[in-house]
Amino acid sequence: MRAITQDRLGDPDVLTLTDVPRPEPLPTEVLVRVRAAGVNPVDLSTREGGGMADVIGPPPFTVGWDVAGTVEATGRGVTTLAVGDDVFGMPWFPRRAGAYAAYVTAPSRHFARTPPGTGHAQAAALPLAGLTAWQTLVDTARVGPGQHVLVHAAAGGVGHLAVQIAKARGARVTGTARADKHAFLRGLGADAVVDYTRVAFEQAVRDADVVLDLVGGAEHQRRSLDALRPGGLLIAVPGSLDPAVAEEAAGRGLRATGFLVEPDRAGLDALAALVADGRLRTEVGAVLPLAEAAEAHRRVASRRTTGKIVLTV
Repeated sequence: MRAITQDRLGDPDVLTLTDVPRPEPLPTEVLVRVRAAGVNPVDLSTREGGGMADVIGPPPFTVGWDVAGTVEATGRGVTTLAVGDDVFGMPWFPRRAGAYAAYVTAPSRHFARTPPGTGHAQAAALPLAGLTAWQTLVDTARVGPGQHVLVHAAAGGVGHLAVQIAKARGARVTGTARADKHAFLRGLGADAVVDYTRVAFEQAVRDADVVLDLVGGAEHQRRSLDALRPGGLLIAVPGSLDPAVAEEAAGRGLRATGFLVEPDRAGLDALAALVADGRLRTEVGAVLPLAEAAEAHRRVASRRTTGKIVLTV
């Protein structure tokens, strides 16, 4: 089968389209014919030697965790999916999944059925980013009606989904983004948008119950504390939570935590239900063929994309 592999760590040019053996499903696993694979920042950092590189081991390997496709075979014991089902998921994270390939195998419960009427590219944009937004806002923060949520990098892959999920939970949502993305965010339901290039967000927002920091870095996290009300919660996603920021938060009567997404069938089903109800949509900024994985990584690295970049397989 065709797959993107790399035999060394490095820049996007290490990504090479090659032929590798097709995997076979073990008991409780499914074989999925990959139709599309989402590209995430963790793919880029893993390619370079950061991210999940210490988990999946040294090259050669195939990066990627976002999968959308069709079940082609099932292992013994699988009862929740059947051959022919269109599925989406984030298998094995943070272990190696090899999503940039024609086929993947994984436990059946790492996948959910694709919402009716959703194309493979839109489905591939949802798993890692959608589960990150769901698990931070719903499982960790327990966001509910009347709360104020500040989402940093709100027009990005996770951010644009987080805005919609917070709104679906009844929250008031403020997002940070450049001015040219404000109309997009308002169209998703954002109540207010802050142009972080012109206004210090911590001056514009002082009463957030939850800050979802999708930018990262100790200084950005520290500034985010100033946007919280007393007792508010900072959830730091990229790079996790800086220990000094955690100590400062505790001293100020604030809460702060790092976060890493996990495979989650219940979360996938919840996201699919929101999509089916018309309350959640994925924004696909560009769709590229698998052979152009290096270009996809360059576009994500620019940090100027809206929504997600997806590879078609």
